[in-house]
Amino acid sequence: MVLEAIKKRKSIRSYLKKEIPGNVLLEILEAARKAPSASNRQPWKFVVVLDKKQKQKVMKASLLHNRVQPFIAEASAIIAGCATDISHVMPNGIPSHYVDLSIALEHISLQAAEMDLGTCWIGAFNQEKVKEILNIPENQVIVCLMTLGYPAASGITRKKKALEEIICYNYYKE
Repeated sequence: MVLEAIKKRKSIRSYLKKEIPGNVLLEILEAARKAPSASNRQPWKFVVVLDKKQKQKVMKASLLHNRVQPFIAEASAIIAGCATDISHVMPNGIPSHYVDLSIALEHISLQAAEMDLGTCWIGAFNQEKVKEILNIPENQVIVCLMTLGYPAASGITRKKKALEEIICYNYYKE
């Protein structure tokens, strides 16, 4: 069942003008709450933007190649995945908040796909502007924005590399 949700998930850039029922939204957000994190620190806060004016402001602060991405404001919701603690570094030298928030946001994405909703990861945004719009404290970081809503189109199925190209056993091979 999880693999089916993974196969079904696509980046959606066209949404229906349809509100997400509160119980559906809470079920999707529950998936993020249940995500694992380094040392179970749960260094996150999710700002769910539903207000049309707020979504417009976030869209205007989310330029890709100096162009507005209109689908951001068209989505039923925008979720800002915020790292509330950016100080923890795992023993491997990687700051844990990037990994932790990515796992939680992907839980959202997969639960949404399971419920026939679409998402899109948004990394093209101005960190400081969006933090100001959403009143996010200076000492926090927005790891990613994610749109959420009912797809108006099926999205694009992108070709993925073959397993043989990405898997090595026992040691790294080119």
